[in-house]
Amino acid sequence: MQSWPQRRDQILFAATTLLSAGGLVLAAGGAGSAADGAWVAATLIGLGYSTATLVAAVRRREASVDVIAWLALAGALAVGEALAGAVVAVMLATGVLLEARAAARARRELSALAARAPRTARRDTAAGPVEVPVAEVVLGDRLLVGSGEIVPVDGRLLGPAVLDESALTGEPLPVERRAGEDVRSGVVNAGGPVRLTATATAEASTYAGVVRLVGQAQAQSAPFVRIADRFAVAFVPLTLLLAAGAWAVAGDPVRAVAVLVVATPCPLLLAAPIAIISGISRAARRGVIVKGGGALERLAAGRVLLFDKTGTLTAGRPALTDVVTPTGGDLSADDVLRLAASLDQSSAHVLAGAIVTAARDRRLPLTSPGDVHERHGHGVEGVVDGRHVRLGKASSIVTGPMPAWMRHARRRAALDGSLTVFAAVDGVPAGVLLLEDQVRPQAPRMVRALRRAGITRVVLITGDHTDTAEAVGRVVGVDAVHADCDPADKLTLVGAEQDRAPTIMVGDGINDAPALAAAGVGVALAARGASASSEAADVVLTVDRLDALADAILIARRCRRIALWSVAIGMGLSGAAMAVAAAGYLTPVAGAVLQEIIDLAAIAIAMTALLPGRSHTVTMPAADLATARRLYAEHQEVRPLVEQVRTVADALNRPPYDLGPVRELLDRLQVRLLAHERAEEAELLPIMARALGGTEATSGLSRTHAEIEHQIGRLRRAVEEPVAQAEAEDVTDVRRLLYGLYAILRLHNAQEEEGAFSLVADVATP
Repeated sequence: MQSWPQRRDQILFAATTLLSAGGLVLAAGGAGSAADGAWVAATLIGLGYSTATLVAAVRRREASVDVIAWLALAGALAVGEALAGAVVAVMLATGVLLEARAAARARRELSALAARAPRTARRDTAAGPVEVPVAEVVLGDRLLVGSGEIVPVDGRLLGPAVLDESALTGEPLPVERRAGEDVRSGVVNAGGPVRLTATATAEASTYAGVVRLVGQAQAQSAPFVRIADRFAVAFVPLTLLLAAGAWAVAGDPVRAVAVLVVATPCPLLLAAPIAIISGISRAARRGVIVKGGGALERLAAGRVLLFDKTGTLTAGRPALTDVVTPTGGDLSADDVLRLAASLDQSSAHVLAGAIVTAARDRRLPLTSPGDVHERHGHGVEGVVDGRHVRLGKASSIVTGPMPAWMRHARRRAALDGSLTVFAAVDGVPAGVLLLEDQVRPQAPRMVRALRRAGITRVVLITGDHTDTAEAVGRVVGVDAVHADCDPADKLTLVGAEQDRAPTIMVGDGINDAPALAAAGVGVALAARGASASSEAADVVLTVDRLDALADAILIARRCRRIALWSVAIGMGLSGAAMAVAAAGYLTPVAGAVLQEIIDLAAIAIAMTALLPGRSHTVTMPAADLATARRLYAEHQEVRPLVEQVRTVADALNRPPYDLGPVRELLDRLQVRLLAHERAEEAELLPIMARALGGTEATSGLSRTHAEIEHQIGRLRRAVEEPVAQAEAEDVTDVRRLLYGLYAILRLHNAQEEEGAFSLVADVATP
């Protein structure tokens, strides 16, 4: 149902157009008096609307060029140029209607997200699914989501799922999610029925946050900031002086009216808002909510980009990197992971999802735990397959002195900046799970894209320790790193950078809110739920992809540039026409018609903002995309094998030296890893070359593939001679080759994830 403002705009356009057209028909039929009456009526309607807008501007204490339209309408009536007044009224009504339509389009792009908010959920109980209001869902509830249904609250998947996330991300193709992965409310189940554990209430879930953000964006985007008002201070006095001068020189008020008519600033009133609103609309389709035209313009002006680290440049959620077990222990790394993941299926802890996902990736069979008890800050314990399993901190697992293998695992975690989860089985320490918040694969590429878009300085500010922050900064390619920052420090740094150049601050946590509010533009990542940072930000990303920010900046700059061009060209033409009218070569009617032509030219320029512009997004054919995703799934499956290279090397640090595990590892590397690397060489690298424009982009990866195969061959030759008992000198080269191979594999995986597989998450099919 249309609102009154929408109906009012349509009535204004219809009334002025019909009266003006009716006057033309009457004039053609010889009824001159009746025609004048119709044109006067149209002019009066336009004058009334213009008066109302001027009064509103005065109340807001804003300068406005609407005064010129008002003077043109009033002047046309005063000197008896009714037709000119009617044309101006139609021109004004057309501008109002088109601006309203453009604004409505932007609102539709935003409101489409909110309109789908789920209302009910199905709780999975022993008696079967029970439908309840979504507001009654509590943390830990097991929910059932049927095919085609909307996920009602944020949760953690208990099994694999195929989801349509287009409402939040704009990605048209369904995505596959693994058991243990977090899923956001508002996405659609595009596969079979799935079960999940609620990790947030409806009010705290992603979709509720999106609805609030949409409300903020709509409230702050009306009225839209108009570039026109910035010109009013100079343009209005100049127009009035020119009109007065023309009247004084010629002694004819009609000439002054002609100047006012041709100066009616529809290029400013209409063209610029269309371009700005189009930018907001296009950004919304990319999963970026821009809270108003002012925010879009400030985003376009930004030159310094400041990032928080966690959740922005890093994934914000840990991933399992390795499982360390004691040498000669009863349980293998896979056994420990399977027991831990089985227990963690019942936990809502942030690390539990990563452990369950890792077990599913390794295709380990999980079972339902029993007698589960979880204490916040201490850990979780329960019974899995008849064995008592406990997960938590080291102090919860070991009461006495810590074994050497656990101390080694702790040192390794400290060196790598990893998190640790200690596991005990039947009261005996059994393993240490290492987890790491990894740098987003697309982060370095996105930073380069931002620099190409006009960002001149990139700064990392974080509360993390210096060594961790500097490591991330080196990987992504920032200009400066500020570590150990609390919210007050971040606020000070943003202020200092803002004094040098317009800033854009990106963050996702509550502690980022003050800095987001202080920056020229605050950008919040709300893909995993809105927080105080989203409320304080001017721009909110509802997609968990940093490339959306680069696209939003490109959109903002292009639309601002188009808006300025439309204003400059429109006002330049109007200025020339004003000079001609002041010289007496344009009548008011001819001036009104000429101004309509100028308006159309300015609007045509502004409408180009709706066309696709430059983007860093890579386009792939559907077949290439499917192949890349298949290879990425294989890439994920062989990652644990890479970590085993280091684990096997570590086990050779003291006698007795057993080369049997090295030979077993070589067999797995030959069967799984080398086969995968050869498939990448044959299938992935040609896809990359086509997507990125040439084989130069893939030559480094191809060289590393060859080096990996060479090093595995050297390692096999080093251990091919069987010995009953290896001595220290026998394993020196073996350990050196293992550690070297591990380093090469780690670097190669990082390069592949940045250069190739980061494209998989954000490519578009043509």
